[in-house]
Amino acid sequence: MGNTRGVLTALVALTLIAGGVVVALPSDAASRSVADYTTAEAGNPIVDGWYADPDTAVYQGVYWLYPTASQGSDHQTYLDAFASTDLVHWTKHLNVLTTANVSWAHRALRAPAPVERNGRYYLYFAANDLQRDSELGGIGVAVADKPEGPYTDAIGKPLIGAFHNGAQPIDPDVFIDSDGQAYLYYGGRGHANVVKLNADMTSLGTFANGKRYREITPAGYAEGAQLFMRDGRYYLMWSAGGPDRAVSYAMADSPTGPFTKPATILWQDPAVAQGSGGSGVFTVPGTDTWYLVYHRRQLSEADGNHRELAYDRMTFNTDGTIQPVKMLVKDDFEDGNALGWRIFGGSWSVGGRRLNVESSAGGKAMQNTNFADLVYDADVTVTGGDPAGDAGVVFRATKLGRGTDAFAGYYAGIRPSGSVVLGKASYDWTELAATGLTVTTGTTYHLRVKAVGPAIWVYVDDMTTPKISVSDPSFTTGANGVRALFADAAFDNIAIAHP
Repeated sequence: MGNTRGVLTALVALTLIAGGVVVALPSDAASRSVADYTTAEAGNPIVDGWYADPDTAVYQGVYWLYPTASQGSDHQTYLDAFASTDLVHWTKHLNVLTTANVSWAHRALRAPAPVERNGRYYLYFAANDLQRDSELGGIGVAVADKPEGPYTDAIGKPLIGAFHNGAQPIDPDVFIDSDGQAYLYYGGRGHANVVKLNADMTSLGTFANGKRYREITPAGYAEGAQLFMRDGRYYLMWSAGGPDRAVSYAMADSPTGPFTKPATILWQDPAVAQGSGGSGVFTVPGTDTWYLVYHRRQLSEADGNHRELAYDRMTFNTDGTIQPVKMLVKDDFEDGNALGWRIFGGSWSVGGRRLNVESSAGGKAMQNTNFADLVYDADVTVTGGDPAGDAGVVFRATKLGRGTDAFAGYYAGIRPSGSVVLGKASYDWTELAATGLTVTTGTTYHLRVKAVGPAIWVYVDDMTTPKISVSDPSFTTGANGVRALFADAAFDNIAIAHP
């Protein structure tokens, strides 16, 4: 697989018919329902490929993601969509809208915004990356009979094709209020507008003062307007600009503002990912469970277009404000893949809701993270191989390569020969500590490593008393992953967090 994105996939065996949409599910997950997740428990990114600016919808119990294809503007000639019944398993729908179906659009097809009304499905979008009013481009609207399209241009021209109030006509979002009035929010270059949509959803209405465009720009706004409502409050969310991309929001008592009390809720995390932005939200119908869906880049990705889709839990305070959203790192392999993992030797696969590896000379599967202090949890099972072999977790690792001890960092593992071991590697091996432990092949053990500064604790099953406690200052930060040395092994319920 190489030392790149290292995507591992499993077979998809069963289909579920939901709301007229065929959604593929693994055979052992057909009955799974949406739970109270803390993050994408099966791992971020949630889908394969470079995507950005996700917007969301729930149609007949099916969750839909409509993102931008994250690549150069001249290659942005199509939009894909993803559907899920459980926010875990996603079915990809190719080319739900293309420039071939929009007579005036030829590039920069971006930021789709979905909505359903009267049995028809509308998709608002930006095209051509309009830079000045003399050009052809702006925000358009397409319509389809199914959520997956195909969508076709509804009016044969831009719905908004010029700058108003300084707002570049990009990044639309659509919202239908409780009284039935539909609104479109949009804007770039530091300005945001709202317009009314008529009942046909394809033409603009006017406000009481006779104007069509109302500026609602909150402090700190850059681009990527998103509007949602909770408990009678309206939340305008956007992507904050600058090198440290972030997601911010402001609140109002009306869908047209004024939007006040701006705050940032998601920052890039130098231990997890960079370039966070372009957000949408999911709420589980009938609950107060909310997720922030956004794009981000892996830490080693320098290409600005190499963005991926992720989600994390979004929680509200009693006064309606939103708590900071944490980028959590988890993977329970429930989705049948290991997106985002990188392979350094060994034969790896996902099956039985676990990440499996055959015996090798220290094969590693690594996540592109960079934790210093951490709490690292994993379920580890030695399933075969040499009884003197071992399996466990790698942390604070750099200089990753293939082969035995081909990294610089720490490793903690269990051995069927009867011990738990902690050591460090730097293309050689130094054992720091080992202690006796009954390890039975085929039995799953919960391994936890806590590292704060030079102090390292290793726990096995008993999370109150460490099996190993040492102090070593050799490595201070690096990537995290799993490893097996001359053992067949399986790994599950990976979770890495700041202590």
